[in-house]
Amino acid sequence: MRPIYLDYNATTPLDPRVSEEISRLLREVYGNPSSSHSLGKEARKVIDSARESVAGLIGASSDEIIFTGGGTEASNQAIKAPLLAGFQGFFGRFARRGHLIISAIEHPATCQPAHFLKSLGFELTVVGVDGTGMVCPDDVKKAIQKNTRLISIMHSNNEVGTLQPIREIGTIARERGILFHTDAAQSAGKKALDVRELTVDMMTLAGHKMYAPKGIGVLFKRKEIKLPPLIHGAGHEKEMRAGTENVPYIGGLGLACQLAQEGLAEEGPRLMDLRDSLWHFLKSRLGEKVVLNGHPTRRLPNTLNASFLGCKGWEILEKTPLVAASTGSACHEENVTLSPVLCAMHADRSRSEGALRLTVGRFSTREEIAQAAEALIQTVTS
Repeated sequence: MRPIYLDYNATTPLDPRVSEEISRLLREVYGNPSSSHSLGKEARKVIDSARESVAGLIGASSDEIIFTGGGTEASNQAIKAPLLAGFQGFFGRFARRGHLIISAIEHPATCQPAHFLKSLGFELTVVGVDGTGMVCPDDVKKAIQKNTRLISIMHSNNEVGTLQPIREIGTIARERGILFHTDAAQSAGKKALDVRELTVDMMTLAGHKMYAPKGIGVLFKRKEIKLPPLIHGAGHEKEMRAGTENVPYIGGLGLACQLAQEGLAEEGPRLMDLRDSLWHFLKSRLGEKVVLNGHPTRRLPNTLNASFLGCKGWEILEKTPLVAASTGSACHEENVTLSPVLCAMHADRSRSEGALRLTVGRFSTREEIAQAAEALIQTVTS
C-alpha cells in the first residue's frame, strides 16, 4: 500500500495541471526568450505571463519578480547582496562592515548565508523566540544597530508552522531605513500574502512548496531596492540573475501561483479542518502523551507538529510505514541531533525527541487522516 503523504512542508507533489503545462512547454516552446524571432517571442510571452501570475499571488508588480533556481538561491541573494554590496578588492576589504539580524528558527537557506557573512567579518545578531516559536518585534527593535543593513525573519516556520508578526517587524525596519526580507516559501498558497501590507522589501518563494517543480523559485525585490547580482553573466532577470531562463518551469510556477490564488479562499479552511481533525484523533486517544508544538492558533493551516512523550519520533516513523512524515530531530547511529527549532523554543529533550511534523495538503483526504491517525496511535500504544 502506498504511504499516506503527510510531508507537504518538505515538498509537494506536482499538480497534474502543472505537470501537463510543463510537458507542453518542453515540447512546444523551445525558443530562447532573448531571441527576436517568433519562437523567442513565444517563450518570452510565457515568462511575462508567469511573472504576472506570481506577482498577483503576493500583491507585487510584475517588474519586481525575479525568477531563480529555487528558494535557497533566492534567500542567498536576499541575504548576501545587501551586505556584499560594499565589497572592495580581491582580499575581501569592505567599505563598511554591515550588521544583519535573523531569528533563531530560520531555515538553513537563511541562517547559513548569514553565518557565512559573519565568517567574513560582518556582524550578526540572532534573536530568540518564545515557547510557541514566535519572534517578539521588540527584540528585533532592540537588536538594531547604527550599521544594521538587513533584517530577515521567516513568514512562517517550516517545522511548527508558527506565523510571525511580519507587518510589525517590517514597520520597524522601514521606519529606520533597513532592508527587510522574509522567507515565505511555506506560506505561499496557504495564507494570503501582500508584500505592501506586510511592509517587506524582499520575499522568497519556492516552487516545490506549492505544487510546482523543484529547481524554480522567486525573489520578490521592491523596485526601489538596488542590489548587485550574485550570478554574473548576461543581463537576464533585470540583470539580477544571469542564465537563460527555464521557460517550462517558469511557466509551471506561473500556473501553480494562479491555481493557488484561485483556490486560496476554500483551500485554507479545508486544510485547517484536516489538520484539526488529525489533532483531535491523536489527542482524544493519547491524552497527555501527546502535546502540541508551535502556536495554538497563529500557525499555518496545514501544519501539526506534535510530540509523543516517551517515544522517539524517528522510531515511530520506522514502525509506521503507512505514514510518510518528518521529524525535526535526526538519529545517526549513536548520535541524536535535536531539532534546532524546538531547542530554540526551549523544548526539553523528551519533547524534542518525540516530535513529528504532520503536514497536509491539496491531495489529502479525511479518510487518509483517519487511517494515518490510527496507525500512529497503534504504534505509540503498542
